[in-house]
Amino acid sequence: MKKTRIIYWILTGLFAFFMLGSAIPDALVMPIAIGGFKEMGYPVYLIPFLGFAKILGVIAILIPGYPRIKEWAYAGLTFDWCYLFHY
Repeated sequence: MKKTRIIYWILTGLFAFFMLGSAIPDALVMPIAIGGFKEMGYPVYLIPFLGFAKILGVIAILIPGYPRIKEWAYAGLTFDWCYLFHY
């Protein structure tokens, strides 16, 4: 049981680290985020909203408890992550 919990927290920490790394440029509306959104054909006004949503999702997966919120946060972050690798 302890080994499983350690692996879970290592993978969750890595996932949170990478998602937070992609959320900061979005939340601050940096030129790299603007370029990526224009390349995908999305409107630029969505960038700060998605950045703050990613930050809230990272916080939700790191806080113990609240399984329903954690489930939705994982779903949203995974959709974002899968779309990132689609292009």
